[in-house]
Amino acid sequence: MPRPNLWQDAVAFALPLRNRFRGITVREGLLVRGPVGWAEWSPFAEYTSPEIDAWWQAGVEAATIGFPAPVRDRVPVNVTVPAVDAERAHAIVTASGCRTAKVKVAEPGQAPGDDLARVEAVRDALGPDGRVRVDVNGLWDVDTAERRLRTLARFGLEYAEQPCASVPELAELRVRLARGGVDVPIAADESIRRSGDPERVVAEHAADIAVLKVQPLGGVRRCLELAERLGLPVVVSSALESSVGLAAGVALAAALPELPYACGLNTATMFTRDVTAEPLVATDGEIAVRPVSVDDNGDWRAGPSATGAWLGRLAGVDPEGLEGREDR
Repeated sequence: MPRPNLWQDAVAFALPLRNRFRGITVREGLLVRGPVGWAEWSPFAEYTSPEIDAWWQAGVEAATIGFPAPVRDRVPVNVTVPAVDAERAHAIVTASGCRTAKVKVAEPGQAPGDDLARVEAVRDALGPDGRVRVDVNGLWDVDTAERRLRTLARFGLEYAEQPCASVPELAELRVRLARGGVDVPIAADESIRRSGDPERVVAEHAADIAVLKVQPLGGVRRCLELAERLGLPVVVSSALESSVGLAAGVALAAALPELPYACGLNTATMFTRDVTAEPLVATDGEIAVRPVSVDDNGDWRAGPSATGAWLGRLAGVDPEGLEGREDR
């Protein structure tokens, strides 16, 4: 398939967030249309080539090949709690209908007491039977992670996602927690999708759980292959996409042979609008596996200049990689 065909209907989107997340208040990206439907390309601003190449490969798969057959028709999901105050955190969880919550901690500029209050509020909202996980985004060193997780463990954490930045740090932390009797499993996110060597996580016994995100890892099929190689339980999570991008994550979760954990795919609720009239959001803690149609009359468009900027950024993607995927 010639490369321009996938660009002809490309349009940038801009979705305002209800709360600041990852330092942004508006999520932008590019929607492209292919022979089997719409796809999303939305690498964050700090990402450059060759890292953004995998994001495009995921979009090419979605637009030109489609997704593997599902083995389930609904996917359990968590509610994501940004680094908000305790009262707001409690309200987000209560309104979500989910029985699992992922809580952002270690927000720059906030104190450990803020994390403690937020996690405590989430545990209160879920009750003793709900599941609470924390996401650190690699912002703690080993000493800090051990100290903070000892404190947070009182709330019965399901796991801590990427508490430290590097694989050796994660491996050391796992040993320290085990020796100290702190029962908090470790999930690897950035160490899988940004390290360039995801198998190192397994080789160094650095994690108990693998967090997989479709766009950064190059598509649903590549994620399925990686999950099989890693041999770890998998949590499928979003990269804060629109419902078009989320559909790929849901497709991955639906195709995995086993899905022991709720997935981080209910993030469309974090936007004030979406690119579809029927956002891909949870009902009673689950998301139905279904296609997503773009709303041509919606107010999600970012405008011609933003589309031009995104297309300009796309021009930096490796053309050989593009052709290799599109000709399949």
